[in-house]
Amino acid sequence: MIISLFFFTLFMSIILGILAYKVKLFQKQLKLYSYLFTLCAATLFLFFSYQHKQMWLPKIQSVLMGNQEIPTVSAMGVSNNDFFKDTPLINDFIIQSTVQLQAPKVLQYPELPRGCEVTSLTMLLQYSGFKVDKMTLANQIAKDNTPYKKKNGKEYFGNPNDGFVGNMYDLTEPGYGVYHKPIAQLAEKYAGDKVKDLTGESFYEVLKSLNNGQPVLVIINAKYKKLPESAFKTWQTPNGPVKITMNEHAVLITGYDENYIYFNDPLNKTKKAPFDDFIDAWVQMGKQAITIEQS
Repeated sequence: MIISLFFFTLFMSIILGILAYKVKLFQKQLKLYSYLFTLCAATLFLFFSYQHKQMWLPKIQSVLMGNQEIPTVSAMGVSNNDFFKDTPLINDFIIQSTVQLQAPKVLQYPELPRGCEVTSLTMLLQYSGFKVDKMTLANQIAKDNTPYKKKNGKEYFGNPNDGFVGNMYDLTEPGYGVYHKPIAQLAEKYAGDKVKDLTGESFYEVLKSLNNGQPVLVIINAKYKKLPESAFKTWQTPNGPVKITMNEHAVLITGYDENYIYFNDPLNKTKKAPFDDFIDAWVQMGKQAITIEQS
């Protein structure tokens, strides 16, 4: 009924507008009625949209989440607080005003100066009820033992997608880190199919896991903001070139609010970072994230 009235009033506003343009007699009256029908059509459209928002709003949000990781609400003139309070994101998932999970805190130093990934995994596994320590995980994580070398202006080293690259224990030796796949594979040895690799997903999946009481291990950088292109370089590996940054880091996300992402930092340098900056850095590092479903 409403949609029929909408099209009728829209049609009448167009017809009356044309008549007002072409017919000099009663021109003012025709313009007035054209404006009134236009106003009625706009009112009906808004009323219909509000009544059926549960149909179109999730679709729009799904498109937005697929194309943009960071909710740039400030650009729309809406405060972050309003966004968090009023906006349903997808189906029954709603961003909460604040989430704070209490995960064990484990530091990588002094034993593992390059062991941020296995230290973060230690915290995630301990939170999930597994009795494990960082040194055990450091020993168990897959390794890419390709030696470091420079030749003809190019650097050759291992691939962090295949295993830990270089020396985890000694900063005087070449070394780097490890990415999500070997970390998830190691986590599966303890938690089996409860391990969920969220790599490549929207950051809303990370927030959803936190809502469900699940901390999330992410690969980030130690600046917790998007890095300039000059901070990256390319290595040649046995499986092809890999773009890396020596600022690579891993933390365990434990919560969020409208302004910050909260995390356990294996370096113990900070415990939070601005929401948008953190997500920018996470996206730049390939959207790598791992969690464990809680029983």
